[in-house]
Amino acid sequence: MSFSSYRGTVGLIRPTMRPGVFEDLVRMTPEGICFIPLFNDVRRGDVDEFKSAPALYRAKAEEVARQDIDLIFLSGAPPWMLLGPKGEQKLMRDWSRDLGVPVVTSAVNQLEAFKALKVKRIYGVTYFPGKINKLFADYFDAAGYEILAMDGTEGVDFTKVQEISSHVIYARIKKGVKKHPKAEAIYMLGPAWRTLDIIEPLEQDLGIPVIHATPAQCWYIQKLLGVRQPKQGYGRLLAEMP
Repeated sequence: MSFSSYRGTVGLIRPTMRPGVFEDLVRMTPEGICFIPLFNDVRRGDVDEFKSAPALYRAKAEEVARQDIDLIFLSGAPPWMLLGPKGEQKLMRDWSRDLGVPVVTSAVNQLEAFKALKVKRIYGVTYFPGKINKLFADYFDAAGYEILAMDGTEGVDFTKVQEISSHVIYARIKKGVKKHPKAEAIYMLGPAWRTLDIIEPLEQDLGIPVIHATPAQCWYIQKLLGVRQPKQGYGRLLAEMP
């Protein structure tokens, strides 16, 4: 059986079964764009698990490609960042050819958001601990961006990051940007922490845009489907639709 919607149908493959994130995306997406969501079950959020994730995504992509869809979106940036920009782009070209439908990743989405906002120097913050944050920074460095910092989060289990208060994250980001006054944008890796409510306060208080995974995803899906419906409340990228 095939399913479709008049403005576009997206096969969305998410990395985890964590509730809330997909619902956030649906709430901000324009009417007439619909999703066929499938879910992987990433639990540890470490390098070894991310390296094995593309095979899981491929199986789900083959499943959803059998439907009448316009786009396959591989949500969750870390597995693709570990490939580096060139490796990731080659893989997506191969998958798009094999599956007969465009395939994109969250990592490419975020590069496109930087480009659209015309920013080069980025202050990044993530909910991952330790050395993996350097791998994320290396991905953006290889794509031509200057990562002033990619500050991780210690002492919080991957399955519990949604419990961190957004107000705590706001204060942390504000402090980090003050240490890096040349930052032209704030990058928040991953949508699992519940931080949509602090995007606009950060932009207003610090005067630079925030790239958050979920609004960036909504913006990029619209761009790829030829839709342009700005939405207030989630930062400049979605409000201005550059």
